[in-house]
Amino acid sequence: MNLPKNVGTTDRIIRFALAVLVAVLYFTGVLNGTLAIVLGILAIIFLLTSFLGFCPLYLPLKLNTRKK
Repeated sequence: MNLPKNVGTTDRIIRFALAVLVAVLYFTGVLNGTLAIVLGILAIIFLLTSFLGFCPLYLPLKLNTRKK
């Protein structure tokens, strides 16, 4: 599976930091209920896209934050 890289370094760092922030808020008990589930799913997506360097939502929007 060869995905085109379309997520830049700054974008990846921000996505990773937001995912960590959601995890910390969840495990400290600040987030709970439906909001915790929704933000948890979003955090997992952010982690995956930051590690892969590919965001499928960027394709139809023709976005690319990666420097060429």
